[in-house]
Amino acid sequence: MKQWIIAAVVVAFGIGNMVMLYSTGPKLEPKSVQPLAPLVRVMNVLPQQVEMTAETHGTIAPRTESELTPEVSGRVVALADSMVAGGFFKQGDILFSVETLDYRLALEQARAALARSTSELDNARKTSSRQLDLLSKQLTSDSQSDDAQNRLRIAEATLREAQARLAKAERDLERTDIVAPYDGRVRSKRVDVGQFVNRGNPVATIFATDYVEIRLPIKDEELQFVNIPVGTNVESLGAEVKLRASFGGEEAEWQGQVVRTEGEIDPQSRMINVVARVLSPYSSEGKPPLSVGLFVSAEIQGDSFENIVVLPRIALRGPSQVYVVDAENRLRFREVEVLREVDNQVYIKAGLKAGERVCISPLDTAIDAMPVRLPNPTNEVAKR
Repeated sequence: MKQWIIAAVVVAFGIGNMVMLYSTGPKLEPKSVQPLAPLVRVMNVLPQQVEMTAETHGTIAPRTESELTPEVSGRVVALADSMVAGGFFKQGDILFSVETLDYRLALEQARAALARSTSELDNARKTSSRQLDLLSKQLTSDSQSDDAQNRLRIAEATLREAQARLAKAERDLERTDIVAPYDGRVRSKRVDVGQFVNRGNPVATIFATDYVEIRLPIKDEELQFVNIPVGTNVESLGAEVKLRASFGGEEAEWQGQVVRTEGEIDPQSRMINVVARVLSPYSSEGKPPLSVGLFVSAEIQGDSFENIVVLPRIALRGPSQVYVVDAENRLRFREVEVLREVDNQVYIKAGLKAGERVCISPLDTAIDAMPVRLPNPTNEVAKR
């Protein structure tokens, strides 16, 4: 019994101490948690004039490439020094020559045949005239007169044939010298001195060097920025093109001009080929040659646009929205009119005013009028 009394006293003493501590301890007052505003970077809106370009690439191609084909058969007796792979030649140069003996003999035979035909025609004309005179005096028969007229027509036809054979013999003799049709360069050759060549069999590949052309594929929607009409037959449209390539370990640049577009859009890629031209690609002027087959990057100069705001692509939220930070450092959703998106930049043509601040930080969750913090009072300026 005594033990139970002691235990009750101990419990009562403990409860009393707890009550006293609770009643005399500090009071806890609940406080609401204030959310921390996200830290964002901004760019000041600065409208400016921008000049659009279209970036593309292509391979240099000759404006004309031909298979050099002899028009006569024979043994090659002379070959020009330029008739090597990579050799240059001028229009009118004799590239190689075929033996002429057979063709000079054929020419003499044609001349002899022409002289014989001329004599026979003269004789037939006299006979025909005489028969017609006798027929008018009824001193010959109609059949004899008809025979004389027929021989005259045969003689005239024979003369024309002899003239044609003479012209062919003269032309064949001229063709024993294979002449360059334009200023150009030899891509490859398959002929040498002593070799017999056949008429119509190609013996070399040549191409013109007065200018080269480059087919540059661009997206059809980019045509509105470079002002190149589709389907025009008029050349020299005037769009300037900068070509760049690595040559000999150094970056080289050439100037060209768009002269036309090809007639159709690729239905799969939605690309259209713009054809640019570069004059005198092998002239020195301190630049390396713009060789056929060289792969180049190209920048087509486009139209100029006023009052354009250039922002990083990350500033664009969805297809046509940006976040503007107002004077109270709150986000405001703003619909804008996008002119163009290129690489990591977006061009805005309407919806923003000079001096406004555009958020360029990624935000997982954004609410209109949400407060934000800026890293420092100096903001970046939107520039290209």
